[in-house]
Order: sequence, then C-alpha cells, then structure tokens
Amino acid sequence: MNSPIRIRQNLPVMALAIVAVALLAAIYFAPTWWVALKAPNYPPEAFPDGVRIHFHMNGVFNGCRKIESTEIQEEQALDCVHEMDTINHYVGMYPIAAGGVIERAFSPFLVSMLGVMIVGFACSKRPLRLGIMGLGFAFIVGWMWLTFFSNGGLHYQNAGYVEAMVTSMDQEAGTEEAEPEPSGIIARLKAEMAAVEAREKGVDTTAEQESAESTAATKDSYINSLRVTYQKDRERRGSNEVPEWDGSGHQLMLWHYEKSLGRYFNNPAEIDPLVSAMGAAFYVVFFGIIAAMLVLLLGALVGKGPLFWLLAFVPALLPVFFIIDYSAWLWWYGHRLNDMGAFSVKPFMPTVFGDGKVAQFSTHSYPYWGFGMMLALSVVIGLMMILRRKQLNRTAGS
Repeated sequence: MNSPIRIRQNLPVMALAIVAVALLAAIYFAPTWWVALKAPNYPPEAFPDGVRIHFHMNGVFNGCRKIESTEIQEEQALDCVHEMDTINHYVGMYPIAAGGVIERAFSPFLVSMLGVMIVGFACSKRPLRLGIMGLGFAFIVGWMWLTFFSNGGLHYQNAGYVEAMVTSMDQEAGTEEAEPEPSGIIARLKAEMAAVEAREKGVDTTAEQESAESTAATKDSYINSLRVTYQKDRERRGSNEVPEWDGSGHQLMLWHYEKSLGRYFNNPAEIDPLVSAMGAAFYVVFFGIIAAMLVLLLGALVGKGPLFWLLAFVPALLPVFFIIDYSAWLWWYGHRLNDMGAFSVKPFMPTVFGDGKVAQFSTHSYPYWGFGMMLALSVVIGLMMILRRKQLNRTAGS
C-alpha cells in the first residue's frame, strides 16, 4: 500500500487520538466522583448537599457550596473535606489525605504516559511511533526524577496537588505546629478581615486585594507554606529526627502522609510501619513505571500483537482502574480503623456506589462528570482500535 493512501486512511485514527488526548487532559482537572454525608445535625438549609467532597485525580477537594440566604450569610463555603475528616475520626478513620498517596503524587506522570501511549498507537509509521514514544517517555522520566528527587522539585509538580496538600494542613492552624505564614483557608480569612478593617478606615483595597489574591494563588506560595510548616514540625520534633527541607516531591509525600496519619491518632507504633511501607511502595511504582515504558516501547517496535494493543487497551480501561483503586481505598479506610477513635465500630466497607447508612449518617457516593468523560474516552479509544484493526487487516491482505 503506497504511503499517501496509508496516510489518508490513518487520518480518522489521528483525529480520534487528538480527541482522546484532549479528553484525557480535561479528565485530569475534572471532579471524577463525589461523596456526601447527611444527618439531622447537618440541616439542608445550611448543607443543601450534605457534607460533600469531590475526588479528582490529583487530590480531594471541597464539594460544599457557599450558602446565600436571608438567614445564613457566608463569605465562603465551609470546607467539607475538613468537616468529613472530623466526622470520620470519631470512629477511628484516618483523614482523607491519608488515602491515594502514591496515585495522587504520580497522577500527572501517569496521565502524561497514557497520552503518549494514545498518540503512539495512532501513528501508523513505526519510526515516527518509536520517536514520539521514546522522546515522550524520556521526558516523563526526567520530569519524575526532577520532581521527586531534586532540591525544589515541588516546583515541577502539579499546582492542584500542591494546593490540596496545603489545604489539608490548615487543620493544624492555631496549634503549636501552625505555620507563621498563613495559607489556604486561614490566609483567605485573615485577608478578608484585614480588608474589612482597612475599608472601615476609608482605605481603598480593591487593587491591593486582587493583587494579593493572585499572589497567594501561586504555586510558590503553597510550597512556601508547606516549607514553613515542615520547619516548624522539625523544630518541635528535633533536627536529628527530621532532615532538612529540600522541597522534593518524595520528601513532601512521605512527611505529609505521616502528618495525615497522626493528625488525630498520635501512636507512632502503628503509624511508622505504614509510612515505611508507603516509602517502599513509592520506589516500586517509580521504577515500575520505567519498566512499563520499556515494555511498551517493545510493543511499539513490533507494531502488532498483545504488547502493541496495550498502547490503546490500557488508556481505554481508565474508568475500570479508577473504580478498582477507589474501592480498594474505601476498603482500607473501613478496615484500618484506629483504636484511638472515640467510638468503636466493626470494620465495614464504605459505600462505593449508591446510598448507604453508617450510624446516624446516610452516605451517598456517585460518579461525577469527570467519570463521564472517562467513559467517553473509552469509547473514543475503542473506535481507534476498530479502525486500526481494519487497517492492519488491509495491510496483511495486500
């Protein structure tokens, strides 16, 4: 088959690949799943959606809306991630930030890897396919290495991930470990109070406030907040026990995980083994990703067979992988209850999909629009696979 005809026949596959990559990029920033708790002590007037949180690929974020009514005036929505953590810890459940630690840290690299696989699958010419995938994978490996192991590597991490890490630390504001430079919710509250005081004195703060909010939203400010909190923790615990801050993704991930586990339950005998296991899992995943890339490059070289079809099959199964991972972490939360909880309950499986009941709380767990985009991604890649199969059959018959 001559080259012009082959290129023309491959155009639909390339067009679908562009759509798939665009969907993948949108999925990363979209809320994929939502969970809500409802109870009589959380009336619908104040909590119309209950205590609600949204799961993204790079973190868990607030799902509560700001209430605007005659009876209730809110400057900003209640942070329901913290509210749910407060509810859960009474039965011994660890904070939400203690789940999906590896997945959230590696999420930008894994999503980028899936994007490279989709583009590679769409390329019908072997040299071009190998070149794109080789350069793409090499870039991702270098990006991962800089993020996790270089000084200041957090600057290469996704901003949403860093923001979620900062927000989860806001629960410690006001304690002996609170950072002197406020961040997240605390920072916004103090900024609003300062603005009100300034207006009362007749000072125009509009331009200054907009500039301050813009500055506070930068990744650098989030990283600085984490650095200060880390240093405060180091001073409290002793410099011999905690190493110097280097701003690497690996250091932040393990330290933040340890702090999340010990937020309500200060029992190192149980927490330390979990942190050690997470540290080992990190290296397994890091080098496992590199090994997987080498296998996929072999499949790209062959251009057919099971390894080649993995380039499309794996991204197409993204909704399945999400459900499996989400369910596994829910099981962990319900079966890894800390004995220091105020109430003793039997291990249980939280609701994965649908409605449930735990004590006086009704639980609600459903997919959000980001999961719908995952399903759309699967359909698009499925069409790519059908077209590619037809192309390979024509080539074999010519």
